[in-house]
Amino acid sequence: MKRLDKWQKSFFTMYIGQAFSLLSSSAVQFSIIWWITVQTGSAMALTAASVVGLLPQALIGPFAGVLIDRYNRKTIMIIADSTVAISSLVLGLSFFFTTPSLIFIYFILFIRALGETFHKPAMQAAIPQLVPENQLTKAGGLGQMVQSACSMVGPMLGAFLMSITTLQYAMVVDVFGAVLAVLTLSSVKIAKHTVASAKLNVIADMKEGIKSIRTNKALMKVSIPILLSTIVFVPMGTLLPLIVKEYFHGTAWHNGIVQTLFSSGMLIAAMVISITGGIRKQFLLISAGIFILGVCSIVGGLLPSSAFWVFCIVVFIMGTTGMFSNIPFTAYIQKTIPQENLGKVISLVTSVMSLAAPVGMFMAGPVSSLLGISRWMIIAGILMLIVGALCYILTREYDEIAFNEVILSE
Repeated sequence: MKRLDKWQKSFFTMYIGQAFSLLSSSAVQFSIIWWITVQTGSAMALTAASVVGLLPQALIGPFAGVLIDRYNRKTIMIIADSTVAISSLVLGLSFFFTTPSLIFIYFILFIRALGETFHKPAMQAAIPQLVPENQLTKAGGLGQMVQSACSMVGPMLGAFLMSITTLQYAMVVDVFGAVLAVLTLSSVKIAKHTVASAKLNVIADMKEGIKSIRTNKALMKVSIPILLSTIVFVPMGTLLPLIVKEYFHGTAWHNGIVQTLFSSGMLIAAMVISITGGIRKQFLLISAGIFILGVCSIVGGLLPSSAFWVFCIVVFIMGTTGMFSNIPFTAYIQKTIPQENLGKVISLVTSVMSLAAPVGMFMAGPVSSLLGISRWMIIAGILMLIVGALCYILTREYDEIAFNEVILSE
């Protein structure tokens, strides 16, 4: 049996620990969203919950990126995991005294998202400190495999917890997951990264991050369709519980199956990319992923309410093709952005996407209420086809250049 390299040992140790946190968070997030779905049955309530979950990244993300590039990234991840655990504990305890208001639930979702605002960019920025540059795409696939597996099992675990107990006990699972993640992460040694200058200047640091994006021609062009696809497609994940409950007349178990199939598709795609490294023309892969998502959305919108199991197949394909865009896009950023600016760039990009997502959700909520969820899916699908074609037109010239080269403006 081939022995693992040093970087592989550190990488897998970190992700094994994070698997505990990701699995418990996925289960708890499912439980909270399903609780809101059952209590309100409102598309706007689910939309508001998703917007609240995106606000920290949208508002604080750029500043978080500055801190991630300035301070110890492992410490930031540990603090973020601990914050999520405490918020889950507080929500769980509140149910023992009274039924919390929807506003309080939104507040807890905000705090959980605040932890993620620091945690995810810190982990993505730390990966190049552990992984050789020529292994970043494969490592991205491996990491996404772990996340997808947790996202796949998490909803089923959440559905199971909600079927045998109540939300307050489900929240305890998240606390245990975070504790295990912190203990495991503490044992991983992450090398100190380069800092641009000794003096902290938030505005100057943010400008450095923006400059790194602006001077990267390929990143600028591929970010446009990624941004547009975020506006169009993110509401799909937000409204999935309502689609299952209202359109297909499903239960928590049906919703769990849909969420699990979506994550299963992500897992399989991530596994293939982690083994093969993806195709050479990875900007083409990103374009194809967006285009196929559009086809799936149209098919899903045309299905009758009796075709739930066909919808499950469509959702599975959506999960698979979604990774075609996500993994190469993140790997390109990790390869072409200097370490001293990587946290800022990842946070800035994520923040822009987080600002775009509420725009899509505020459009999708009223449209789906007015025209019906199925018609909204058809409209979203047509828009995704256009965005996929746009992505190909904007980025095809860069697929003639080796993907691991830095593509900068002159």
